[in-house]
Order: sequence, then structure tokens, then C-alpha cells
Amino acid sequence: MRSEYLPRLLRPLLAVVILIALWQLVITVTGVPRYILPAPLAVGRALIAERALLAHHAITTVIEILGGLIGGVLLGLVTALSLARFRPLRRTLLPLLLVSQAIPLFALAPILMLWLGYGLGPKILMAMIIIYFPVASTGYDGLRQTPQGWLDLARTFGLNRRQVLFRVQLPAALPSLASGLRMAASAAPIGAVIGEWVGASRGLGFLMLNANARLQIDVMFAALVVLVVFAILLYFGVDALLRLAMPWHRDGVATEY
Repeated sequence: MRSEYLPRLLRPLLAVVILIALWQLVITVTGVPRYILPAPLAVGRALIAERALLAHHAITTVIEILGGLIGGVLLGLVTALSLARFRPLRRTLLPLLLVSQAIPLFALAPILMLWLGYGLGPKILMAMIIIYFPVASTGYDGLRQTPQGWLDLARTFGLNRRQVLFRVQLPAALPSLASGLRMAASAAPIGAVIGEWVGASRGLGFLMLNANARLQIDVMFAALVVLVVFAILLYFGVDALLRLAMPWHRDGVATEY
């Protein structure tokens, strides 16, 4: 088992090392000022020196991300099941889902702040909105693409529509839903940070804006690094949970990296 996971661990680390090397090379070759692009070493020093400040704001952002992820996944799954179960609802809700994706997320953020204030609520809701559509769309596609032979066999055994949905279609849709969950996990920080940019007094997004206004560019990049780490951990954490939850679909769920 260790020999299997060691290459999967080394490849992302190698990619990080290459990215940092390219970052430093750009600074060395172009001579870009540090107030535009700080050196990796400066960002590393800021991560250590401002670790207490970063941790204080990171707690708020993590709460927003996890709240939005849980809410968005549950709402998306309920929507997918409802679309597959109720045909009249499908005709009404599908066009609304498509229209909702045409609305820029930045345009919604000020409205949500106006309606809900500047607390955690609108940030969690922003994260839910950005997570909701991938889960609902991939879940519904998976439910629709259940092999016809499975459905015929289920009806032969006398299963009703509700039983077919939960015992046949939902298990068949799990690999497709898994893709949506991984997409949602990696996108979860976006909604929270957008909400913090529009109006907040805590969070990594707020810290980035505040550091930018004070020309503390190294601190701003340090907060960005923490956000990237969160997104990566969420992605691989969800992927690991999916592997454990669906061992019979291990090959389909597994992500090549």
C-alpha cells in the first residue's frame, strides 16, 4: 500500500517545487518589483511571521467553506433526485437551473449582503450557490444514464418508482455524482472569498483586501497560499472519502494524479 501511495504523494510535491522554481525564475529574469510579485521566500517568511493572523482569519473562511459545501451538496442531491422522480418539476426547474448559471456570481454578492448583512450567512450562501450546480447537474445526469437493463430488471422484480430511484438509479449515479462532488470541493473556497471581498470583517478574503490596501503584498500572497492549500485538501479529502464509500467503483472514482 505504501509503494502505491508514495508516487501519488511525490508527484504533487514535485509540481509544487517546479511552480516555486518558475516563480523565482520569473522574478530573477524580469526584475519585477516586490510590491507587484513578492519572492517565494518572502511569502514563506510572511506565512511564518503572520501565522497567528492567518489562522485567525482562516477559521472564519473554513467555517464558510464547510457550511457552503455541506449545504450545496445536500441541496444539489435533493434537486437531482427530485428532477429524476417528478417529470412536471423537471420541465419547470431545469430551465431555471440553466438561467441561474448565466448570472455572474459577483453580481449576486452585493444583493446577498444587502439582504442578509455582513455575517457568515451570505458567505455560506455564496459557497452553496457555486457548489450547488455541479452537484445537481452531475447527479441528475447520472440518474438519467442508468442502464436500461437495470431498470427493466428492477421492474421485473416488482419495485415501484421510488424503490427504483433509491435502490437502482442512485447507486448507478454515484460515479457521476462523485465527479460533481470533487468539482464542488475544489470550487468551494471561491464563493466564500467572493463574499468576503464584497463585505466582511474577518476571513482570508478580507485579509487579502486589507493587506493589498496596506501594500503588504507578501501577506496577501500568504493568504492566497492558504486558500490554495484549503482547496487542494478539500479536493483530495473528498476523493479519499469517495474511495472509501464506493470501493466497488474504485477504478471509476479514482483520480489520476
